[in-house]
Amino acid sequence: MTEGVMRMPPEWHPQDWLWIGFPHLAEEWSGVIDAAQAQIGAFASAVADSGQQVRLIVRDAANEMRARSVTSAAVTLERRTYGDVWVRDTGPLVVNGPQGQRARLFQFNGWGGKYLMEGDKEIGADLAASAGLPADRCDWVLEGGALDSDGTGLVATTEQCLLNENRYIENDRDGVENDLKGVEADRTPFKRDRASLENRLHRDLGFDRVLWLGDGLINDHTDGHVDNLARFVGSNRLAVPRATGPNDPNAAIYADAAARARDFGVEVVEVPSPGLVEMGGMVQPASYMNFVITTHMVIVPVFGTVHDDDGVAAIAELFPGRATVGLMADAVLMGGGGFHCSSQQMPAA
Repeated sequence: MTEGVMRMPPEWHPQDWLWIGFPHLAEEWSGVIDAAQAQIGAFASAVADSGQQVRLIVRDAANEMRARSVTSAAVTLERRTYGDVWVRDTGPLVVNGPQGQRARLFQFNGWGGKYLMEGDKEIGADLAASAGLPADRCDWVLEGGALDSDGTGLVATTEQCLLNENRYIENDRDGVENDLKGVEADRTPFKRDRASLENRLHRDLGFDRVLWLGDGLINDHTDGHVDNLARFVGSNRLAVPRATGPNDPNAAIYADAAARARDFGVEVVEVPSPGLVEMGGMVQPASYMNFVITTHMVIVPVFGTVHDDDGVAAIAELFPGRATVGLMADAVLMGGGGFHCSSQQMPAA
């Protein structure tokens, strides 16, 4: 790490614990909340049983009782007020550096005004406080799933998401100064162009090189988060899906991402995609790229397709020092995300 820079470490950096959100609103889960809870419970249990602390956040007493019934005793349950379970996007982003550890708290507007529930704007500060982290409120909208880094100052993102003008701060749409509490930085609304965003990524998270990929997966309500498309698996080494058949809906998107990465000078490793996954009469943004790297293991979401075993095996080859397991995540996907979306790591100092 460059001397003096506060930077978000890569996901494979040792972790003190993993926060995971537990589903609690039946209306958000298209009739599959029981299955989604069981799948999140299996995810939390696998990580906790590997020897890493898991802090599974639950909403209330009934939610806690349900969580306890689907998790191992090694999982720690914590009651918190939160809306959606996607703490990758609403939780704190932790940076390490000469000043120790700090939490960066970005503004959240429900993925461009699509979904916003009670507690989503506050859960990041709550988790940071529970970890004893000094926190800095940043003056722009950003979700953790929109970024993936290799720890050297290189970060990948997508134009579809980060350049999207729907990531405005409330009251800023018409150029009105926002009313963010505790924000000391420039409060003037800014145009979301590459240069402005690169400056802010450097200022707040220590990134000095940005790999701009294009679109994210079809029907991804996050407007194409990169953690569903491409993931760093080492320094300057990026995993990107490979289309697995002529009906793969994201074939052109995968090819474009791989080409952009190679043109940028990044080594690309291809991993088979799940192929076409349809649920509820709709093409779903199913992706093995939504895997979670923990201190001892890698968890890969699978969806019951013929490509699951190949996808898990390919990812296992990228992490020879960790056990890699595939866990069913089709019900979690129906709620709008995956295991990576539902979790946020606390990196070791």
